Amino acid sequence: MIGVPLVAAAVCPHPPLIVPGIAGSAAGELDDLRAACDAAVARLYDAGARNIVVLGTGDRTADLDPPYRGSFAPWGVQVTVQPGPDTVDRAGVAATPDGTPGRLPLSLLVGGWLVERTAPDGPGAACRMVTVARDEPVERCVALGAGLGASLPWALLVMGDGTACRGEKSPGYADPRAEAYDDRVARALATADGDALLDLDPGPAAELKVAGRAAWQVLAGAVHAAGGTWRGDLTYYAAPYGVAYFVAGWEPAR
Repeated sequence: MIGVPLVAAAVCPHPPLIVPGIAGSAAGELDDLRAACDAAVARLYDAGARNIVVLGTGDRTADLDPPYRGSFAPWGVQVTVQPGPDTVDRAGVAATPDGTPGRLPLSLLVGGWLVERTAPDGPGAACRMVTVARDEPVERCVALGAGLGASLPWALLVMGDGTACRGEKSPGYADPRAEAYDDRVARALATADGDALLDLDPGPAAELKVAGRAAWQVLAGAVHAAGGTWRGDLTYYAAPYGVAYFVAGWEPAR
């Protein structure tokens, strides 16, 4: 059991097109997604979080060292991301440290961008960034989630996309299994069903190019370690470009 409470969690996707400058004239197509993400992150602050742990998939599992810096320059815009102060609040078990600033994976780059644009004025919450390897086994994801924590009330921002096989123009082409898979994830996120997330098999997830499987299972591990009953709220679920995007908020039931 983690001594300091996990006060809330949010799930958001990480398409680079969510940044208006990248989307260009198509920026309006993701207005609803952008608004849902902003609201989900704002709820973390409203829940009293003083430490935001941003979690997303990467090439390896790592607890990144600050300062956190990144840029959307590879996607054609000079938008920089530098969320939070140059200190982090860590407690519990940390993953493998990575001391290379400025090389944030896309998941954390978008997560940091959301944190920066949503953070309230005045003294902000500490920000910490953690990656989980895309192929991390389920049990390792659970252990990582259980080991996350802080000495301040904290919240978890989980970045992850669903299948990328929702149509012939999708990155993974059309796969008849994709919609049912995404529906299953949507139900789990809507009901804060961590067990259902832990039942997601890494094999089909890889075949369907799911970017969020490991991150969602870390969320389940964190919530199981926190204990108590949780409620979920799914505020966005669509596949506008053949990739499934989910936005959800989880909070302890009062």
